Amino acid sequence: MGSPLLEALLMDIKAAMKSQNQGLLSALRMLHSQIKDATVNVGKEPSDETVATIVAKAIKQRQDSVEQYRAAARQDLADREQQEIEWFRKYQPQQLGQAEIEALVKGIIAETGASGKKDLGKVMQALMPKVKGRSDGKLVNQVVLAQLG
Repeated sequence: MGSPLLEALLMDIKAAMKSQNQGLLSALRMLHSQIKDATVNVGKEPSDETVATIVAKAIKQRQDSVEQYRAAARQDLADREQQEIEWFRKYQPQQLGQAEIEALVKGIIAETGASGKKDLGKVMQALMPKVKGRSDGKLVNQVVLAQLG
């Protein structure tokens, strides 16, 4: 029953309350709320996979915000978003490195018989379930394009 990642998040919320770290507490509560909205509030049991997907989405949103804040010369806000990204990474599965992604891509290309950029969709369709939640989609796409190039 339940998700170990969600349990860890709840323990960290309690620890942030005890240490009176308001920034961390606010960020973790927001993440917990997003998880709860996507699971419990719609009648689903939270799983590690669901939690990891929601965490990845939250991190991606904050990365986009960091870029926008930096473009607008608001380094203070960019730093706050970057800090939240670091806090949230704790609840993500171990991320794949570029070399690991390249090895997976080579295997998928050989498996599917892909021979050029026209086969990008076929490769991505086979690859994404293997890297879901463990890698950024942009990076995966870049690696596939480079391999098919």
